[in-house]
Amino acid sequence: MRIIAVDDEELALDRLMTAIQQAAPGAELHGFFYPEDALAFLQGNGCDVAFLDVEMADVSGVELARQLKACNPDVNIIFATGFSHYRDAAFDLHASGYLTKPITADKVRKELAELRRPVAQARRMRVQTFGNFEVYVDGRPLEFKYSRTKELLAYLVDRRGSLCTMGEIQAILFEDEMGHESYLKSLRRDLQVTLEEAGCGGVLVRQWGKLAVQPKTFDCDYYDWREGRREGLSYHGEYMTQYSWGEETNALLAGEE
Repeated sequence: MRIIAVDDEELALDRLMTAIQQAAPGAELHGFFYPEDALAFLQGNGCDVAFLDVEMADVSGVELARQLKACNPDVNIIFATGFSHYRDAAFDLHASGYLTKPITADKVRKELAELRRPVAQARRMRVQTFGNFEVYVDGRPLEFKYSRTKELLAYLVDRRGSLCTMGEIQAILFEDEMGHESYLKSLRRDLQVTLEEAGCGGVLVRQWGKLAVQPKTFDCDYYDWREGRREGLSYHGEYMTQYSWGEETNALLAGEE
């Protein structure tokens, strides 16, 4: 399920996205401050559900909903607002839901369970970190256009859901060398496209200048080990052996044996 969230207030957007992530951990989620960016994203990528604030500075959520539905009539619109007097407009647009702030995971979960248009389920991804880093989707190895795309995913997995800035990622992948911004954008795009085409777009979290993975959307030996689910797992002192930056986590794992 691909979801977008739009609110022109940073704190409100963060709260909305947190509620959505808690309610639908397997969803592919993108947040936008500017309505025009959300519209451009939908035009290029499509979208299953759009959570929209109503009162925004440049374009109202109602008008944005009209534009989104003009591009994709099947999108489920859910208004998220502090006001109740837009319900008639939502009804006229055949919105899927109407949430009043404060937004909670329970409220979001209820709306997602009653979508007007059903959404296909994502496929399952499995990540191996002990030994070499490998990625599988429904048992088949996942191939990337660039080898460094795989390393980018590996680093995000290592960070266990923490948002990583593009500066941090560049420092890790290119060892503080400068001048790789364009290449890094290509890696980010390759990661997004590859996961989406594999039916695992919900693994990736994208915010302004930041990336993360959603740990609950895939299986991972490292995560299971850290959480005490060790039956059937074998750790022999090797973790993501292709990548030198993995040595710190490997030392942590060795100390926990």
